[in-house]
Amino acid sequence: MARLLENQSKDLLQRLGIAVPRHGVARDSQEARRLAAELGKAVVLKALVPVGKRKKAGAIKFAGSPAEAETLARELLGMKVGGYPVAEVLVEERLNIARELYASLAIDRRRKLPVVIVSSMGGIDVEELSREHPDKVATFHVDPLLGLPDYAARQVWAEAGITGKTLQALAGVLVKLYKAFEQYDAYILEVNPLVITADGEVAAAATVMAVDDSAMYRHPELAGTVQMGAERAWRPLTDLERRVVEVNEADPYRGTARYTEMDGGDIGFMCGGGGGSLLLFDALVHHGGRPANYSEFGGNPPEDKVCGLARGILSKPGVKGLFVAQNITNNTQVDIVARGVVRALEEMKIDPSSFPVVVREAGVNEEEARRIFARAGVEYYGDEVTMAEAAGRMVERMREAYPGYGAEGGER
Repeated sequence: MARLLENQSKDLLQRLGIAVPRHGVARDSQEARRLAAELGKAVVLKALVPVGKRKKAGAIKFAGSPAEAETLARELLGMKVGGYPVAEVLVEERLNIARELYASLAIDRRRKLPVVIVSSMGGIDVEELSREHPDKVATFHVDPLLGLPDYAARQVWAEAGITGKTLQALAGVLVKLYKAFEQYDAYILEVNPLVITADGEVAAAATVMAVDDSAMYRHPELAGTVQMGAERAWRPLTDLERRVVEVNEADPYRGTARYTEMDGGDIGFMCGGGGGSLLLFDALVHHGGRPANYSEFGGNPPEDKVCGLARGILSKPGVKGLFVAQNITNNTQVDIVARGVVRALEEMKIDPSSFPVVVREAGVNEEEARRIFARAGVEYYGDEVTMAEAAGRMVERMREAYPGYGAEGGER
């Protein structure tokens, strides 16, 4: 899932005929003042970061004049919201709101269908709405082959308590929202609040949108506007994480390679994805190891992707060993993993005789992998050793190479 910033999602919606507040993006307080003056009315300033609940974090402010907009923008640009430093501020006209509503589209994982959720109340969390005002919330699952017809859009709003001329106007906007959701392969598209202004116009006052990163090849127009890999992050991606995202996206059609950097740690962790990698991580910690990252691969990635992932893992300062493992259920050719890992070691001039490397692999072409690792001097185990035992052996190798490793007050 690749997130769009609010100004980008609003631009997409506007192209499809959905009204949004007039807006601009300021990178400094003087630019915020200029934009506020151009808009010629009271404005809303929002920290442009890919996280929700900005209002609760104090990252949305209201200014009645360009001078006030400059002052408030300076405050926002000095903040961190959800771990993200605020580098840009969205400056948009403050709408004269008569009524707030809610509309969203997402993928229902259980039903495997797009689901529309609407409410005749907006501005607060939909979960809270569902609990406290169930009669104000309505849902509708969309048949992807049929799309969202106008009658279905009217029906779902009517179930949420909307009547009269407003019903038709909101139905039209909801149909357009579904078109945007479908056209851009969105994973989530939320408008909260969706507002009716004093002039009777329906507008998307605040938006959240993320698209399926696997479909980005269909949307070259979004290149550079979304942060790939952001769906797994609770903070901004590090330089190393961005590099591994680039490795993964260089060949998006075969296999996956994911990397999350952790503070400290000295064992590079490179394991087959799924539950097995979680067990391996826990086993490594249980035996006294200090993983420098959490990483997983799967789906039979090509050699270049394996090599790029391994190089990324080994590039982190302070990494003094490498643990590579996967279970047979990972369905990845073990010989390709071997070629990629050995190539990374050779390119980075890492000698496995002094730099601990332990590999525990099982699966397709295992014997060839054993030969490749043996020629490179890498300690290799197949399924004759459990994954937990291999993790223990990795920590033993670290203690052999670095006396005092893991001991209280020992080497760090």
